Amino acid sequence: QKFDVVITEIGGTVGDIESLPYIEAVRQLKWELGHDALVIHLTLVPYLAASGELKTKPTQHSVKSLLETGVQPEVLVLRTEHELPADVPLKMREEKLDQTVCEKLGLDLKKEPKLKEWTKFLTRLQNPKSEVKIGLVGKYVELHDAYKSIAESFIHAGSVNECKVKVEWIHSEKLNDKSYQEELKDLKGILVAPGFGHRGLEGKILAVKYARENNIPFLGICLGMQVAVIEYARNVLKLENADSLEMNPKTPHPVINLMEEQKNVTEKGGTMRL
Repeated sequence: QKFDVVITEIGGTVGDIESLPYIEAVRQLKWELGHDALVIHLTLVPYLAASGELKTKPTQHSVKSLLETGVQPEVLVLRTEHELPADVPLKMREEKLDQTVCEKLGLDLKKEPKLKEWTKFLTRLQNPKSEVKIGLVGKYVELHDAYKSIAESFIHAGSVNECKVKVEWIHSEKLNDKSYQEELKDLKGILVAPGFGHRGLEGKILAVKYARENNIPFLGICLGMQVAVIEYARNVLKLENADSLEMNPKTPHPVINLMEEQKNVTEKGGTMRL
């Protein structure tokens, strides 16, 4: 046995059909492990501005739904719609969540955890010595959650380097030949985000072109990397209409090709063609 404790998060919402197999797995795990397993249920307590009160009804329904699947949560963690401060784990420490979990799992909490690394992370995050502006170019920028992992990685990278990362959310469809230089002029770095389909592609290509011509640090993730290859092929190698086969099956210069064994896959959902 390699680990003392394994923490597993199940995303989604209780009652969603997609999460049912995972909830069933938890039920079986609880059955097999007994007191060695602990279920913590995270729920939202919405704030109704009209009446100025927090409503616990959704939590009651959520717990009821969970019980109906045969899973009984031992600990409830409630979050509210009001801004959560960056020191959440420290708040959980104050509320003695760690102590409760350890007691329920029969683990002896011999000494107070220092949370040294976390405190150091927070200190660096809250006291940056410099600031940098990075452009995140994508077509779902209205929905910040679509790029949640990227936004979080900027926070972590910033903390390590004692630098505040100011993310400029740039919609790729708004970048055109006339506007792109003005839109991107103050950036110290450009990240072109993942995405699917042709919409917004030309804007992403302009962002890559700007980064290359102005020697600005650049990172392309998934489609963002494909776009970098397409931009170089078109503008430097002068391969006219170079493209990815995913975007244009008739391109004369397929600089991004599909893997042979995936060429017959037509559905993109869940298959993530390479």
